[in-house]
Amino acid sequence: MAGKPKLYYFDGRGKMESIRWLLAAAGVEFEEEFLESREQYEKLLQGGSLLFQQVPLVEIDGMKMVQTRAILSYIAAKYNLYGKDLKERALIDMYVGGTDDLMGFILRFPFLSAEDKEKQRAVIVEKATSRYFPAYEKILKDHGQDFLVGNSFSWADVHLLEAILMVEEKKSDVLSGFPQLQAFKARISSIPTIKKFLQPGSQRKPVPDDKYVETVRRVLRMYYNMKAN
Repeated sequence: MAGKPKLYYFDGRGKMESIRWLLAAAGVEFEEEFLESREQYEKLLQGGSLLFQQVPLVEIDGMKMVQTRAILSYIAAKYNLYGKDLKERALIDMYVGGTDDLMGFILRFPFLSAEDKEKQRAVIVEKATSRYFPAYEKILKDHGQDFLVGNSFSWADVHLLEAILMVEEKKSDVLSGFPQLQAFKARISSIPTIKKFLQPGSQRKPVPDDKYVETVRRVLRMYYNMKAN
């Protein structure tokens, strides 16, 4: 029997958070090793575990997997969250790709200066409400089903809920003009595995704070400042 997947990353969201979300949605327990020092990171590098010299790294089914999208695709396929055929998989990929684009504006947010954070907050809300949320609102309205693809729970639903909650952290009423997404959020949040992950004490990480940012900068030797998009 294979052991639990093991995740190597920082004690914070970053690119690993979507992996945590998907494993939790699938009802899979996992272990984590948090990177807190440059020495830990260099040990992974020297041991050959980081194929492209970067994390996230996930040990699963005897593999050491890097590249976030590859890890997520594998988990989705393994736990039947990737559609029933090639067309559904293509739609899931397309929707996840769109959600990834929106998340990209949020992932860099903690590393910005205070001034740039205010600019980026406005960008995040504008992109969400003018480009991404209208698309998903239309998808749900047009097909009248509970889920984004094939009327069954998939990776696309998990990813979109994660993004919605992230944007709501920047503007709490951001869904006020999107009734389909409001209902979607309520439905997906009530799925038992998701509901459990949203409870206090789960392995879901909080909004990144200064300690997280300092740790990432120190371990990865990030000495430059990011700019708002």
